[in-house]
Amino acid sequence: MRPSPPPARTSRGPLVALLTSLLTLAALLTGVSTAGADTTICEEFGSTTIQGRYVVQNNRWGTGEAQCIDVTDSGFRISRADGSTATNGAPKSYPSVYNGCHYTNCSPGTELPARLDGISSAPTGISYGYVADAVYDAAYDIWLDPTPRTDGVNQTEIMVWFNEVGPVQPVGSQVGTATVAGRQWQVWSGNNGGNDVLSFVAPSAITSWSFDVMDFVRQAESRGLARESWYLTSVQAGFEPWQNGTGLAVTSFSSSVETGGTGPGDPGDPGNPATCTVTYTTNVWQGGFTADVTVANTGSSPVDGWQLGFTLPSGQRITGAWSAAVSPSSGAVTASDLGYNGQIAAGGQVSFGFQGTYGGSYTDPAGFTLNGATCSTA
Repeated sequence: MRPSPPPARTSRGPLVALLTSLLTLAALLTGVSTAGADTTICEEFGSTTIQGRYVVQNNRWGTGEAQCIDVTDSGFRISRADGSTATNGAPKSYPSVYNGCHYTNCSPGTELPARLDGISSAPTGISYGYVADAVYDAAYDIWLDPTPRTDGVNQTEIMVWFNEVGPVQPVGSQVGTATVAGRQWQVWSGNNGGNDVLSFVAPSAITSWSFDVMDFVRQAESRGLARESWYLTSVQAGFEPWQNGTGLAVTSFSSSVETGGTGPGDPGDPGNPATCTVTYTTNVWQGGFTADVTVANTGSSPVDGWQLGFTLPSGQRITGAWSAAVSPSSGAVTASDLGYNGQIAAGGQVSFGFQGTYGGSYTDPAGFTLNGATCSTA
């Protein structure tokens, strides 16, 4: 969960004025400050760095009551968590540690943002300390956006719930189950009004785990919530408390990004400028239509994972689709494969279709792109 805070700052107690001055100077020079032993942050959006590579943030945004975190070299512990919010709404905060960029506050030396088709793996590890007398979730956040943005809210948020205590649930509704990175998860999907949210909820508490972030990213791609040409902007591990939360802790955190995966210039990669032809066949009646779309790969290399982009003329809206995930329902639209039909062999083709409504006179889309490359039309 990500609010809209002002630039992050770091505060200290008044009895260490000299140290505060030095940290303030460091913050002015580097954008963040460095945590020492037993650093305490109570400021609403206060932050500091640990291990010279990660940022720890208090990130209190859903309540006016006090919240403090004690920061160590390996993580943090919530030492004060006043106030509460209704469990059928948003939590009161997201104290967390992260690698990447959050509202222009980037962790030192981060590899993020990084384009997805250039990431071979993103190994990470997290250990949590839980309490019983609170209502909260322990969530690992993965943020994705079509642009390498370092500010504001990204388009897609992946939440991995390691634990939940009390009557709380993810954004949206449960859409099924999935096995990801060797574990079984409940899968939830929805939109919080600012971004799409795809959540994976563990059936029982996980206290410590190491995994590859890209396993969850591929899930978002397969569900039409991200594309290979998008960017991973940050990964964050922390807690969303609704009530209390004192004692919750991240006891260890690690994150790195390995580049050198299939890049946009590699044959067959979704980012590769593909040679393609689109056949767009319609059945139109007053106020409605269906479209059957065939995408032919006329290149010499296979396309492994496809997204077909096109813009619906004004007044047209998609009401249903088959053999592809198509979103949004109007304007600039992307149709993505469903996994089982994700590969288009050299000289091969794939087909999908959709039904829609229109106002005024009906016209076809003006053009199509396959994974960013312009296609010809038949």
